[in-house]
Amino acid sequence: MRPLDFTIGIHNHQPVGNFDHVFEESFKMCYEPQMVVLKEHPGVRMAIHHSGPLFEWIEKNRPKYFDIIGKMAESGQLEILSGGFYEPILSSIPEADAIGQITMMNAYIEKRFGVKPTGMWTAERIWDPRLPMLISSAGLKYTLLDDTHFYYAGLTAKDMFGYYVTEKHGATTAVFPIDKNMRYALPFHMPNDTIAYFRRLRDEGVTDCVTYGDDGEKFGVWPETYKWVYEEKWLHNFYSALEANQDVVKTVHFSEVIRDKPARGRIYLPMASYEEMMEWSLPVEAGLKFEQVLHSIADLGKREEWKPFIRGGLWDNFLTKYEESNRMHKKMIYVSRKVSEAGKSKTGAKKALQARWELYRGQCNCAYWHGLFGGLYLNYLRHAIYHHLIEAEKLADSITRKGASWVFADELDYDADGSLEVVMENPSLDVCFDPGMGGSLLEFDYRPASFSLSNTFTRRREAYHEKIKNHVSGAAEGSKPVSIHDLVKLKEPNLKDALIYDQLPRRSFTDRFLAPDADIETFKAARFTEMGDFASGAFEVELLEAKKTSASLVLSRSGKIGGAAARVVKEFEMNGKDAALKATYEIVNESAEKIETLFGIEFNMTLLAGDAPDRYWIAEKMKEKPRLKETLSLAGVKTVGMADEWARFAVRISSSEKFGAWMFPVETVSQSEGGFERTYQGSCILIHNRISIPPRGRVVFPIEVRVEKLK
Repeated sequence: MRPLDFTIGIHNHQPVGNFDHVFEESFKMCYEPQMVVLKEHPGVRMAIHHSGPLFEWIEKNRPKYFDIIGKMAESGQLEILSGGFYEPILSSIPEADAIGQITMMNAYIEKRFGVKPTGMWTAERIWDPRLPMLISSAGLKYTLLDDTHFYYAGLTAKDMFGYYVTEKHGATTAVFPIDKNMRYALPFHMPNDTIAYFRRLRDEGVTDCVTYGDDGEKFGVWPETYKWVYEEKWLHNFYSALEANQDVVKTVHFSEVIRDKPARGRIYLPMASYEEMMEWSLPVEAGLKFEQVLHSIADLGKREEWKPFIRGGLWDNFLTKYEESNRMHKKMIYVSRKVSEAGKSKTGAKKALQARWELYRGQCNCAYWHGLFGGLYLNYLRHAIYHHLIEAEKLADSITRKGASWVFADELDYDADGSLEVVMENPSLDVCFDPGMGGSLLEFDYRPASFSLSNTFTRRREAYHEKIKNHVSGAAEGSKPVSIHDLVKLKEPNLKDALIYDQLPRRSFTDRFLAPDADIETFKAARFTEMGDFASGAFEVELLEAKKTSASLVLSRSGKIGGAAARVVKEFEMNGKDAALKATYEIVNESAEKIETLFGIEFNMTLLAGDAPDRYWIAEKMKEKPRLKETLSLAGVKTVGMADEWARFAVRISSSEKFGAWMFPVETVSQSEGGFERTYQGSCILIHNRISIPPRGRVVFPIEVRVEKLK
């Protein structure tokens, strides 16, 4: 009886912006020992994928590793997989960028290892029916996807083997279904159990080809796996078992299967990802109900039978679930258009190419979504995305906009919500106002440092918060590690007390009208009552004007403060050079009764670290440097802000009028592979004054937000 063909695809990846020590630790605990063990077992053949960020780190820090990969590729033991170089979700970026990222990886592999890739790893196995056109255009022939996709296409368990051909407008791609049993078994089941599984498949004649594909980090980086996989020699024993049982199973390359065996048929796959990803992308309430449905059909013994008809959301749902993801994504789209336009110029070709590389780095997927891993909740990953996007934007602007002083203003649907936003730019600042959401500041980027000050995060409910509230905990039992899908760990006590949910997205220039006796504690805990309807209400654009040396924006809204009719007018001005935004507020009482309220202007900005000595609160006459984790309440000041000695700038909010200020950190509670944790997401400053406006009266309040370089 002929042995089964076993195709293996390992995906190794670290995101753009991850800490150097994480790259180093992952290399030592996973990537290097992975290849060392494989080299000792020449009878085991597989395909391997390294993402571009990981390739770049290895080339700079551990170049000898490339020699190991190259020799095994030359001997035929390794097949090297291509993919989008900086690991983008291909369906979420412009098609030209997607093809560009794949061809960039193709060229890199051919140059570094002397082989031409024929297949690719699809980031997060997120499939879009248009992908065959992109894959084919990049000169590749196959990819591997989770069996989830194939179930949704109507197939059953017996069909999850071999490979199929799919197409779009005649462009074809071979797709291999990943065996979920194998994905969950390795490296958590004993090697003999896996061999027994292969033997059963062979003896029953179910298939002649099985595919395994998953993250390489399972083999050493995931909690408790290094000891199991290497010190206790699970990986060595697994490879030995494969070599010793070649009458049962034989490892082969994907390209060989395509060459030697016909496809099982043609198939059309829906937009999908792996099962867990599609659950994570659902809104909270839907996610909780979905989990209940899965438990219910499992109790009925129907989960496998009904699997093709039970599905979660799409990856794109993250763009609605998290405003921060959509904001970052639409910044990427905006910059991609700028880079594309700059590339048409007959001059500046080198800058245009550099801009495209920076754009590609800003498309790395990990910071755009959140599931089991920290992802979107990790501020340093989001910062890296914004940093590279701003770098790309600056390079593109240097081609299309000449001179050291210029200003640009326009109305466009920046965040793709069906309403117009207002963009204002100069060489020092990028700002974007959202008239439809309180006339708030959606985007606030300081270009000299390529730093997004608006890279904050809203405290919101997550489905997994129920586990924290119910004090769920878990730990590995016995000698074998527990899959991170099943591991629950609280990284600090009393985390449930930190579960605070904001009423609105965290932005700047959000107008607050609070009860006169409101205090900082209720405001910080989001337990306050809003007297006005200006924080989230729609403002009208009365004026948007860009001259040669300045740009002006006037927003207005008629609404209510308490029961009284009122009108708020906000005027903004930016010149052609400075990192400064001047604003003038006018609050008009249009009623016949007096208005008494605590009026505040809320700012939410980030310097990335709440407990670092080089990032601290500032205010006039303040001599000490309180860290951003501290909560402060100041009175009678004219200037407050934050300083960053690491990035060498400070942001100051000032007025010619005295005001009070509440200043505090904003922290979220999220899950990661290491457990549930609290994370600093930014700093909130509410500048405020108690105001009394007589009938038909008005109050005017000037303000300036300025970013200054530190010496």
